[in-house]
Amino acid sequence: MDLTPYRHLYPFQSHWLDIEGHRYHYVDEGAGDPVVLVHGNPTWSFFFRRLIAELRGSYRVIAVDHIGCGLSDKPGDADYPYTLERRVTDLEALLSHLRLGGQVTFGIHDWGGMIGMACALRQPERVARLVVFNTAAFRLPPGKALPRRLAVLRNMAPLATPLVRGLNAFSYLATHMACTNRMPSTVSQAYRAPYDSWANRIATLRFVQDIPLAQTDPSYALVEWVERRLDQLRHVPMLICWGERDFVFDTDFLQAWRTRFPDATVHSFPDAGHYVLEDAGDAICPLVHHFLDTHPLAPPEPAAPSRGSTA
Repeated sequence: MDLTPYRHLYPFQSHWLDIEGHRYHYVDEGAGDPVVLVHGNPTWSFFFRRLIAELRGSYRVIAVDHIGCGLSDKPGDADYPYTLERRVTDLEALLSHLRLGGQVTFGIHDWGGMIGMACALRQPERVARLVVFNTAAFRLPPGKALPRRLAVLRNMAPLATPLVRGLNAFSYLATHMACTNRMPSTVSQAYRAPYDSWANRIATLRFVQDIPLAQTDPSYALVEWVERRLDQLRHVPMLICWGERDFVFDTDFLQAWRTRFPDATVHSFPDAGHYVLEDAGDAICPLVHHFLDTHPLAPPEPAAPSRGSTA
């Protein structure tokens, strides 16, 4: 992917970690308490660009690209299992590699909610704060069905494969349907840029196909495991910033978060959609900064940062 047309929007240095022969891309900006940002589908770390810029003067901000997404490698099915379990393992590998020490704040969106929370719950004592954007870390709320547009892509491979991998329909439609405000064309193009060929669109389809709805689904057991343990993080300061016009993670999901985390600070945006940082980023970024500032951590033990290879 050629970042040149988008560098003014995404002016961050790239870093990579080799994980079993695959390059796992991340940005690592600033210094201080670490904030780890975990994106969903069909986005990449570009989704967090304004939040990275807002926080890096005060915090060490790490934003990942899952394998198959963004600037990370995009291997085929024979070389990489596109499952939730592997996503969590990859994120754990990066955090171990960076030797962050002390406590970590997670910022999560879409699939990043389940990935980030599963990673957090494997070492809950290390979780300092949680910042939640239109996501879930639990099964569908009672009585809730998967929206038809997602169900078709998840369940009808003969139709979904040419639409998603051939026409890039999922990424293209997301840049139009996941926002209530029209994206500038350069921003829309940047979201889609990593997914510029049949081979490079594998993750956008595999993420949808991995949505766990039944006990026989490969990722269902891990989702259940996370859901049962969420109360271990109930004491952790949490900020929720929610776009109410999300056709997938709607206000029923927001209520599920409120029920599980009644002490969370919640800011709900009636005119924002799933890409809540696009629709309401000007309001949200300072809110996140203020939230982190008002929930400070004890000074971390001195440690030399390891930032990996750069380009």
